[in-house]
This record gives sequence, structure tokens and C-alpha cells, in this order.
Amino acid sequence: MPKQPSDSEKGATETFYVRVTGIDRPGILTSLLAVLSHCQATVRDIEQITIRQRMILGLIVSLPANGNQHARPNLFKDLLFYGWENDLNVEFEVVDSSHTKLQPSYAVTLLGTQLGASDLRDATNAIAQWGGNISRIIRLSRKPVFSYELHVQGGDLDNMRKELLSTAASHPRLDIAFQVEGIVRRAKRLVAMDMDSTLIQNEVINLLAEEAGCVEEVSSITERAMAGELDFTESLLKRVSLLEGLDEGALERAWKRLKLSPGAQTFLRTLRRLGYRTAVVSGGFTYFTEKLAEELGVDFTCANELEIKDGYLTGRVSGTVVDRQGKAKFLRDLAARESIPLAQTVAVGDGANDLDMLEVAGLGIAYCASRSVQDAADTSLNVPFLDAVLYFLGLSSQEIEMAGKI
Repeated sequence: MPKQPSDSEKGATETFYVRVTGIDRPGILTSLLAVLSHCQATVRDIEQITIRQRMILGLIVSLPANGNQHARPNLFKDLLFYGWENDLNVEFEVVDSSHTKLQPSYAVTLLGTQLGASDLRDATNAIAQWGGNISRIIRLSRKPVFSYELHVQGGDLDNMRKELLSTAASHPRLDIAFQVEGIVRRAKRLVAMDMDSTLIQNEVINLLAEEAGCVEEVSSITERAMAGELDFTESLLKRVSLLEGLDEGALERAWKRLKLSPGAQTFLRTLRRLGYRTAVVSGGFTYFTEKLAEELGVDFTCANELEIKDGYLTGRVSGTVVDRQGKAKFLRDLAARESIPLAQTVAVGDGANDLDMLEVAGLGIAYCASRSVQDAADTSLNVPFLDAVLYFLGLSSQEIEMAGKI
């Protein structure tokens, strides 16, 4: 009868988990790998995290199960000596050698100017109660906001998303973004944003109304539109009609009063230097979107054009009004023209007329928006810093800072 191969000849192995904790410093991993190499161990997996110079280093290593009978005790002895010599705590245990089955993974971003234990507790509970397991936590920033990215594996996708968004809605200082992890999430290429109360703090129509002396009338029409009595196009045309006779110089005077949203320059500079394409899509006016694009390096604009004759506003707009549907169409057409899948686009806006655009985009972000807009968007950002959107894209404050130096 032919001799049956031994477990060693079959390649059977024993697998161990090695955990090293202590104060981090240069050379720790190198000396550990020297110990493992001396014992002829094979490294199957390795991860490390350092928090305030406190290190947690984990490795999965294997040894032949029935090879050198001294290999296992030698490994344990050498690991303990390594720990003693380097003032580190070393633990090890036998683990299952089989690979963990791959599960769907998600990125959950938690963000706020302050995040208390109760905020984090409720967010993580929303993940756990629907079967999600947090495998890794990365701090993205500490100022001007705290933000953390949680890598989550498994769980009920739809219910987990709903629970997280509900948690964010019930915690005023907590913003949460939930995204399926993968290449698409990491390869966003186009960001489109609203202008009024998003890229800038002002509402341009109100600035022009002040110049024309019709603030109360414009505000009344705006309130009727918000109450659902008028649609966007009707309300815009009524408000613009009140500007009839306003001199062209009022546009420049209004321009000088525009205030960018905090973080707007950093936001656009970072996107530009990382190769993103950017667009301002507004129900406002081309005079302002085009000047903003020139000043901030925005690639594309879409807005309404005020009709001007003999140096005065006629009270009309030229061409088709850019409304809620028009914004979404512009984003779709632009993405197609630039050969960018819609899944790789981001839209940021604050108003109801942004909702179609937010829905079309791969990631729609309601920025300092009303509750109804937040409820309809993929995620919300309530801190008044536009560059905080970058954390939802997976960037850290350090990476943003480095991009500013390119």
C-alpha cells in the first residue's frame, strides 16, 4: 500500500494571532518580523493602528503543524522575549486558519462640531441592531469639526441606512453619511453645487431687491413659493419682474456684497488639485455664477440670464428658466458629456429646487437645509463649513492640508 503523505507533507499549518501593544516608535515592526523570520513563520495578515502614540499591532502567522517540533515553543518564547526587550505587551492565541468570508462593506461617516458619547452610542447601535459589524474606525478630523469614518461589514443595508439617517435627524449636532464601500465611492469625479445659501451665504435675488427697493415684495413672493402656492419658475419670474428698470451697475454692487460660505475656497481648491471637475448649478443668475467660477476655478456653470437693454434690467430672463428639473438635466448632460458615470458624481444644495439634482447624483448632500430637504437627500451636512463635504468623500484633514500645498 502506498505511503500516505503526512500532515506536514500535505502542507498543514497551525495559525496564530499575535497582538502587540505599547508605546509606538521606529523599528518595532522590523524587530518583530525578524523574530518571525527566525522561526520560519509565514505572515498571513497584518494591521496596525496608533492612537496618541499607543500602538495596537495585530498579525496572523502560521507554522507547519507537524514540522519542526520546536518551532511552536521557540516562537512563543522568542515573542515573549521580544516583548520584554522592547517594553511591549505581547499576546498570542491559536485561531482558525480559514479565511473570513467576504461580506458587503459600507463606509459610515460621523461628523459634528462636538460628538458626545451618546451621539456615538446611538450611531453605532443603529449599525449593530441591523447586523452590521464595525471592523475599523479612522479619525478624519478634529477641527473645525470632529469626523470619523467607520468601516462596517455585513448587515441589513436598507434598514441600517434608514436607522442611521433617523439617528442623525434626532441628534442636532450629528451628521451621518452612509455609503456602500467600493471603487465607485472612492472614484467620485464631478461635484455640482448650488450657489445661493450653499456656495455663498447670500440669496442674490434679495441683494438685487435691496438695490431696487422692493425687498418686501420679493420676500412675500418667496414665502408664497415656500408655502407651495407658486412653483419655482413662477416665483422667479415674478421676483425678477420687480427688478425692471434697475441699472446694470447694481449687479456689480451686489457682487461686492457676496459672502462665500466658510470653507468654500478650501473645498474647491482641494477638489481641483485632486483632479475633480466642479460645477455651479443655480436658479440664480449667470452674472454671479460666472464671476464665481472665474474667481474660484470652477469648471462649469448653469444659471438664469437676466435680460439687460441699454444698461437697465428689463425684468425678464433670457431663455429657459433653470428650475428643479433643469438642474438635474444639466448634471445628467454634463456627466454624459464628460464621460463620467452618474454614480461618480456628487451634488450639494440646500433648497427644494435642488432635490432632483441631489437624487440624480451618486451622492446627494443637503447642506444646512430644511428638514424636508434633508429627509429626501442621501445625507445631510448641518455644520456651516462647506469643506466638511470632503470628509464624506473619505478625505482626512491631513490629506486636505497636503492638497493645499500641491
